[in-house]
Amino acid sequence: MSGQVTIVTGKKNRGGGFALTGLAWVVGLLFVMPVLWMLLTSFHTEEDAAKNPPDFGAPLSLGGYKEFFATGPWPSLANSLTASVLSTALVILLAFPAAYALSIRPVRKWTDVLFFFLSTKMLPVVAGLLPIYLFAQSVGFLDNIWLLIILYTSMNLPIAVWMLRSFLSEVPTEILEAASVDGASLTRTLRSVVAPVVTPGIASAALICFIFSWNELLFARVLTGTVAQTAPVFLTGFVTSQGLFLAKVCAASIVVSLPVLIAGFAAQDKLVQGLSLGAVK
Repeated sequence: MSGQVTIVTGKKNRGGGFALTGLAWVVGLLFVMPVLWMLLTSFHTEEDAAKNPPDFGAPLSLGGYKEFFATGPWPSLANSLTASVLSTALVILLAFPAAYALSIRPVRKWTDVLFFFLSTKMLPVVAGLLPIYLFAQSVGFLDNIWLLIILYTSMNLPIAVWMLRSFLSEVPTEILEAASVDGASLTRTLRSVVAPVVTPGIASAALICFIFSWNELLFARVLTGTVAQTAPVFLTGFVTSQGLFLAKVCAASIVVSLPVLIAGFAAQDKLVQGLSLGAVK
C-alpha cells in the first residue's frame, strides 16, 4: 500500500514539474517574442515592415542597418559607453566601502542611513530636472558628458549600496578576524579578502548600474545637445511624423541594445550567482 502511495506521489511531483516547466517556457516566450519581432522587422524593407497584417515571407534586407550607420551613430554610442562605464566604476568604488560599513562593521543608526539612501529614490526624477538644469546652465555644464556621469553615479549609488550590503552580510566573520590577526589593514582587507568573496555580488550590482545608465533617457534628453548626446537620445531622432521609419527604428534599437545584451551574457553566471547569494539568508 505504501509503495502505491509513493508511486502516485512521484507521478504527481513529475506532473507538477512538467507543468511548471511549461509555464516557464510560455512566460519566457512572452518576454522574448517582442525582441524577436523587432529583430525580424529590422531585416525588412520599410514597405514590408509597415504592412498590416505583416508579411512573414517578405524578403530580408539590410537597408535599415545601412541607413542607421549612415547617420553617424558612433559619437552617441561612445558617449553612452563612457558615461555608463565611468559612472558604474565610480558607483562600485563608493558603494563597496559604504556597504561594508553598513553590514560587516555597522555604524551607529545604520538603519537610518539605509532608509536615507532608499528615500532618495522616492523623489520622481522629473521633479529634480529643473533645478539640475538651472544649476548646470549657471556653471556652464550643459551638454557635458561629465554632468551625466555625476548624475548617473548619484542615481545608482543607493541601489548598489543596498545590493552590496545584502551580499556582504553573507561574508563569514571568521575570515575577517583571521585577516585582522595577520595585521591586514582595512584597505587590504577590502581588496584581498572581502572583494574576492563577493565578486558575484559586485558583478551583479555593476551590471544593473550599467544597464540603468545606458538606458537613461530623460536627463540625457534635456541636459545634452550634440556634443554629449547619448545613444537613447540619438535613437529618438528616428521617430518622425512623416514617411516610413519602422525598419530603421528596429535596426537602431537592436544596435543600441547590443552592448547591454553582450554585458548580460558575459556576466550571466556571476549575475545569477550574485543574486542567489544575496537572496539566501
